[in-house]
Formats: sequence, structure tokens, C-alpha cells
Amino acid sequence: MAIRVKARSGESVDQMMRRFKKLCEKEGLTKDIKRKEHYEKPSERRRRASRKSVARRAKDDFIPMKAEKKTER
Repeated sequence: MAIRVKARSGESVDQMMRRFKKLCEKEGLTKDIKRKEHYEKPSERRRRASRKSVARRAKDDFIPMKAEKKTER
């Protein structure tokens, strides 16, 4: 998976680097590099995935209650 960024006319190096970083983020390279930075045991990976799944399900099941109107006394 090669990411190539060609310089556009009148484009500075900073702008080119910004485009390159966006492309890397879009491809998921930065996330993959961070994930592979340290070894993670398969059991830890499964545990993390299950916790993430539980949190996602809890978030989907959560129904916010409407705020009650304050009554004047």
C-alpha cells in the first residue's frame, strides 16, 4: 500500500505534508501503526474487543430522559 503525493503547482511543502497526513489517516495507517507499536496478546485483544462491544451496545440501548419542566411555586 503505497501512498504517493505529487506536488501541485505553487504548493508549499507544509501543504503537501498536510495532504499526506490526511491520506495516511484516511487509509488507517496511523491507527494501524499505533496498534502495532506494542505487542498485544490475543487474549488481551479479545478482551478489549468485547469491552468495546459491550460499551457500544450500552450506548445504543441508552435512551436519554427528557428534562422535567420546572414549576414555579
